Amino acid sequence: MFFSCKKEDSVTCITCNSPQTTSFEVCKESNGNASVNGENTDTNYDVYISDLEEAGATCGN
Repeated sequence: MFFSCKKEDSVTCITCNSPQTTSFEVCKESNGNASVNGENTDTNYDVYISDLEEAGATCGN
């Protein structure tokens, strides 16, 4: 048998900003959750971005 301990870590990040905050980076972790400043939000990335934009933030590369 052949085992691998390393899985593919594909983290992608975008920058978001709003009138109330300075620019910040939101990353989509390999598990599908969003993280901000390295902190896992325990929230699905797409839901998190949608909520940010609904609150008035602009997110994009």
